[in-house]
Amino acid sequence: MKPAPFEYCRADTLDEALDLMAEFGSDASVLAGGMSLGPMLNMRLARPAAIVDINPVETLAGIAADGGAVETGALCRQVDALGSPLVAETVPLLAEALPFVGHFQTRNRGTLGGSVCHADPSAEIPLALVVSGGEIVLERKGRSRTVPAGDFFDGIFTTAREPGEIVTALRWPVRRAGTGHAFDEIAQRRGDFAIGAAAAAASVAPDGGLSALSLGFGGIEDRPVLADLSGFAGAPATSGTAADAAALAADRANPIEDPKASAAYRRQLARVLGRRVLERAFQRAGAPPC
Repeated sequence: MKPAPFEYCRADTLDEALDLMAEFGSDASVLAGGMSLGPMLNMRLARPAAIVDINPVETLAGIAADGGAVETGALCRQVDALGSPLVAETVPLLAEALPFVGHFQTRNRGTLGGSVCHADPSAEIPLALVVSGGEIVLERKGRSRTVPAGDFFDGIFTTAREPGEIVTALRWPVRRAGTGHAFDEIAQRRGDFAIGAAAAAASVAPDGGLSALSLGFGGIEDRPVLADLSGFAGAPATSGTAADAAALAADRANPIEDPKASAAYRRQLARVLGRRVLERAFQRAGAPPC
């Protein structure tokens, strides 16, 4: 199939892009990597009046340390983030999640910002951003704002991005000492969309107790979700705690059902994957082997 007719607009600067978005508003789609938008256009699932191509805007493509965070531009290619020593050292959860994203061919073109904006509930990058406690930087003509990742995703392919806005950067908190991270997923084939994914971050105190714990799921509900595990503060970083926390998170989930998997299967995936990533995170934080 071929796309429905649209007006192609190339933006050479961020100001040009913002002017175009102000002109077309909700009738415009932003072209970054195009790994999701391209197929949606061809299948006519998306029919924008205009495409605003931001690929020439080089200022949106970098990776840089910024205080206690790493800022990745919206146009940062997934392959560049995967090969970045700064990301590997300071944002290990993103580094571990990226090899699960599509295939190396798509990672050469796909962008971090594009994945977050597309908001596929199975996508790895949004899940990693939510569990990391990251933020999304949005700009429109005359205004910019920052939205916590946990508040950005409203449902399948829907976000808090408003008409005229462009995601310009993602902010990833830098890994703290004594904190371990882990990511895992189950898909029908390597590179397919995840049936279920889990990501964890755990901080272990010198006495072996948990000082912070974060567990999130992707592909289980209609958006990346973070489990409420506040009751495990101070609990020992053991396999038993991992199993209990994962079971509680899975029981509280509201799994979706589709031709790939039933809700019951996804709940069980959450339980198994949750325990798996929590155990790994505990060990990487310095806890004894589970």
